[in-house]
Amino acid sequence: MDLRFLGLLLAVLLGLSTGKAASEDSVALQAMKAYLNNTPPNWVGSDPCSDKWDGIICTNSRVTSITLSSMGLSGQLTGDIGTLSELRTLDLSYNKGLTGSLPDAIGNLKKLTNLILVGCGFTGIIPDTIGSLQELVFLSLNSNSFSGPIPPSIGNLTKLYWLDLADNQLTGTIPVSNGSTSGLDMLLHTKHFHFGQNQLSGTIPPEIFSSGMKLIHVLFDNNQLTGSLPSTLGLVQPLEVVRFDRNSLSGPLPQNLNNLTKVQELLLSKNKFTGPLPNLTGLNSLSYLDMSNNSFDALDFPDWITTLQSLTTLMMEQTQIQGSVPSSLFSLANLQTVILRNNALNGTLNIGSTFSSQLQLVDLQTNFIDSYTQNSGGYSNELILVGNPICQQSGVAAASFCTILQSNSSSYSTPPNNCNPMDCSIVNQTSSPNCKCSFPYTGTIVFRAASFSSLGNSTHYTSLVSSMMSAFQSYQLPVDSIALSNPHKDSLGYLKMSLEIFPLEGDSFNRTGVYSIGFVLSNQTYKPPSGFGPFFFMADQYERFSAQVPQEPKKSSSSASTGVIVGATVGGLVLLLLLGLAGIYAFRQKKIAKKATETSNLFGAWDSTKSSGSAPQLKGARWFSFEDLKKCTNNFSESNDIGSGGYGKVYRGTLPTGQLVAIKRATQGSMQGGVEFKNEIELLSRVHHKNLVGLVGFCFEQGEQILVYEFIPNGTVKESLSGKSGIRLDWIRRLRVALGAARGIQYLHELANPPIIHRDIKSNNILLDERLNAKVGDFGLCKLMGTDEKGHVTTQVKGTMGYLDPEYYMTQQLTEKSDVYSFGVFCLELITARRPIERGKYIVREFRTAMDRTKEMYGLRGILDPALVSLAIPLRGIEKFVEMAMSCVAELGSDRPTMGEVVKEIENLMQSAGMNPNAESASTSASYGDDSRGNLRHPYMDDLSFDYSGVFPPSRVEPL
Repeated sequence: MDLRFLGLLLAVLLGLSTGKAASEDSVALQAMKAYLNNTPPNWVGSDPCSDKWDGIICTNSRVTSITLSSMGLSGQLTGDIGTLSELRTLDLSYNKGLTGSLPDAIGNLKKLTNLILVGCGFTGIIPDTIGSLQELVFLSLNSNSFSGPIPPSIGNLTKLYWLDLADNQLTGTIPVSNGSTSGLDMLLHTKHFHFGQNQLSGTIPPEIFSSGMKLIHVLFDNNQLTGSLPSTLGLVQPLEVVRFDRNSLSGPLPQNLNNLTKVQELLLSKNKFTGPLPNLTGLNSLSYLDMSNNSFDALDFPDWITTLQSLTTLMMEQTQIQGSVPSSLFSLANLQTVILRNNALNGTLNIGSTFSSQLQLVDLQTNFIDSYTQNSGGYSNELILVGNPICQQSGVAAASFCTILQSNSSSYSTPPNNCNPMDCSIVNQTSSPNCKCSFPYTGTIVFRAASFSSLGNSTHYTSLVSSMMSAFQSYQLPVDSIALSNPHKDSLGYLKMSLEIFPLEGDSFNRTGVYSIGFVLSNQTYKPPSGFGPFFFMADQYERFSAQVPQEPKKSSSSASTGVIVGATVGGLVLLLLLGLAGIYAFRQKKIAKKATETSNLFGAWDSTKSSGSAPQLKGARWFSFEDLKKCTNNFSESNDIGSGGYGKVYRGTLPTGQLVAIKRATQGSMQGGVEFKNEIELLSRVHHKNLVGLVGFCFEQGEQILVYEFIPNGTVKESLSGKSGIRLDWIRRLRVALGAARGIQYLHELANPPIIHRDIKSNNILLDERLNAKVGDFGLCKLMGTDEKGHVTTQVKGTMGYLDPEYYMTQQLTEKSDVYSFGVFCLELITARRPIERGKYIVREFRTAMDRTKEMYGLRGILDPALVSLAIPLRGIEKFVEMAMSCVAELGSDRPTMGEVVKEIENLMQSAGMNPNAESASTSASYGDDSRGNLRHPYMDDLSFDYSGVFPPSRVEPL
């Protein structure tokens, strides 16, 4: 019998035995509790309302609100939620362990007004029944993994104010009504359309916009939309923020965009727009304009731009504008940033003497500017003219404007409030702005369309802190102070910064304080100051709750009726029976409990001197005894030996469940193994992705250090490229391998918390499962990014020659871009089947030398893998793939894309070549080569990773 079911039944009967009729709401919450882990400790008793369960608010004994943000909940949301017929608010945000699909029964909550599931782990389609929630005002499902189409039934939610489905994996077209079905065009009163960071495709239907709409935010950035931007957009005059950037939209822009007189941010970059630029004269509220990377008709610099009095940021990179830049542009009073790279601007640059006092950056690199007039006492902030004729003139090339110093971040951190910061001795405690040591509630606050670009201006952040503090105080939340740090723009143009919220009393928040603060941020109750635009918050799990005193159980009345006594008697008898069953169950679990106790103490003898620091922090990894692993490997027999490396040997094993595993056993006394052992346990036990090798468990006893992984049957990509594995990889399969590996690395960089840098991306660490899906493995050299304001970790150089980022090698400053470089080398290896350094030749240098963009395949046919070129399958998209790989191996990390951008580039490449990037690689590996290889090999062998600190002087970097 399931112990959770026993607990649920016991709680219900306890309610009967005390004379309470267990309400339908109580039963529903007890059932939900049975399928959730890490519920609040005071969730005891049979009646959540009278027992005042944390996060549960009741009215007249009916549950009306569930707010449990940042509680560390895990498990699944069951259909029992649908029986809470009086529920008005459901907020389960920032519980990444909540997985599975959203139950259809959610549609039964007819009185629900706020449904908020931000930053959880939900998957599957959004149920169409959500359209039944007629009272819904706030719907926020962003930052999950929902897939499938946008439910057209959302169009039935006529009271909806906020609609946020961003940062998911939604596909399909934008739904509009057609007489028989609903659509988003019916949401006339909705003010927020947030659909960015999905995979929406197809054209934008003109019907979606109309003059009767109240929309102020329309965000469809970072999707796969095609076709034109409909002119009906110009009818929605309340609009303040418009983002359609990073799609594949084409054709001319609507000329009626100048009707949007309230627009503050207009971002249309990285599309395929053509035709003339629309005249935006009269958009006096426009602060941020980004038209970059489109193919507009060539024209002189538009005069109307100099009339936009609110403009702070002008970004028109690669838009074919020409002529000279008028000095009147720089006189706009609020101007902060001008980026006009890669155009045909020419003549003399004159910023003038009346330029904006806020102007911080003028980037005109790669144009045809041949002179620069510097006025006395003139502009002295960052100016970039690299790639212009002026920087080729003798005596000018050394000028500051002929170098690139641009940064997309700021070192700002909230300063102390006239006090000296405390030196906090307890781990994870931080000194607050009021100089008190405490455990803050932390996370990242993200602004999707900030109207300013001068990240170094502290005024923005002080106003943000002040307004947020005022909001918390107005809602009487126990907040002492707030700190912001590390403001920076990410690759999507979002402004991100770290947020710390400090408790008012004691050194930590209680649960009520945490979920109350979480709700103010997830429900958008807090409104940021003007200029920050729409935001969302991604909280870290808070594990330092203040101690709470359990409530006293309520005493029953002494004047109980006869019926209550009879009920209590019957309930007591059933209770005794259940207790007996529970005792039998507990007896049968005795050995398991004993083993669990041993596991909880298994690192009590961890030697911090010999084993690389303190004991690993485990997050769910399974412990195996040494005897367990001896049995499943036949005493580590040679017949099960599938590889070896510097760490030790790898054995194939079979668990009692029948699961095949790869068992990586360290050589006795291996100090290098101690470092890798701790790293891999800590990291792999908390990261889970289909493109990462999964950790099954570990063993640490009898002087052994053993890691147990899922078994990956088709070995490494290196083996397939060399012909060892018998697997033949054609062009399509190689693209899918690259995409799978990129997605795995993207997960480490962007979704792991804190972010993880792999440090050893190479073909020997990328594995192929039974369907030839790529999985990134071997995490022994990984490094956590943490919260370094400079965006890097200074550390000893480790990695594999040939894949090693030269910038990291020279500076010892490790960033995510170091992995990007290694991935770029891997991509070149993938299409050449050559090792990165072969016969003294470095693959990156060979490509740079041989590439000729005027020729077919860029003239690289002689370098490509002959097995690839000789196949009948055309190499569609090979040029774009090479360009992507070469951008990854740019010498400067700042010039390399992020892994998120790499993933999207490969997906777009595959789609344009008629391939489905989400299809499985193969039905089975056997269909792609000779699988009769005898002993299956496994990837944790031939370990060529080295620690280069102190080994090679800088002069030895030349081979790279």
